[in-house]
Amino acid sequence: MLNNIGPAGLLLIAIVVLVLFGRGKVAGLMGEVGKGITSFKRGLNEGKQEIENAAADNARDVTPEKEKV
Repeated sequence: MLNNIGPAGLLLIAIVVLVLFGRGKVAGLMGEVGKGITSFKRGLNEGKQEIENAAADNARDVTPEKEKV
């Protein structure tokens, strides 16, 4: 269904959205989308760093546990 849109169709959709919502609303929406993408990427990087730190901590700790008698 969406495979047949092409560049002309995308341009027409963009013009219709611009006319319906106005330049200010579209610009504000795009700003919020950009903030969301930035926040998502930051979250991914923090999660990746957390996993790497946990793996490094596990690799560093090689002392055997004491047996409980």
